[in-house]
Amino acid sequence: MWLLVLIAGAVLGMDIGLKAFTHDSIPVMSALFPGFPYGGIAVFHDWHGIDFSINHVINHGAAWGAFGEYGKLLLGLRIAMIVGMAIYLVFYNKKSANKLPLTLILTGASANVLDYFIYGHVVDMFHFNFWGYSFAIFNIADAAICCGVILLLLLPWFAKVTSIQRLKSR
Repeated sequence: MWLLVLIAGAVLGMDIGLKAFTHDSIPVMSALFPGFPYGGIAVFHDWHGIDFSINHVINHGAAWGAFGEYGKLLLGLRIAMIVGMAIYLVFYNKKSANKLPLTLILTGASANVLDYFIYGHVVDMFHFNFWGYSFAIFNIADAAICCGVILLLLLPWFAKVTSIQRLKSR
């Protein structure tokens, strides 16, 4: 359990720190800002056709800014989902393999809710351009949520592969 707390603390700490840096140091993204791209900080440019930069983007909605006009409703739904998932994780989850993915999802969701109380919106910053296509800008909390969901989706596959390997080793 302490390892999960440590992972959650590290994800939350990195997310809060990078969001504070982004909010305080980088102007909000706009095509009007000169520089690479849109006034952001270039991390790498044209690495096999991929560009990556740190930008400052304000997100009032859910993923990709969807439902931005329903900010308070989204905030309430997010808090209810976090509470529900935390109750499930602590009291009802019987599979130890689910603990890490659920912790990542809870931590990411909590970090984005925390943004609403600190900034009044979510701060996004990771901007990738894949071969000329500008990918949705995201943050560490979003990445933690995605990693948690992917792990939850892959767990049944891992369990199946592991059980097949056990049968073959007999």
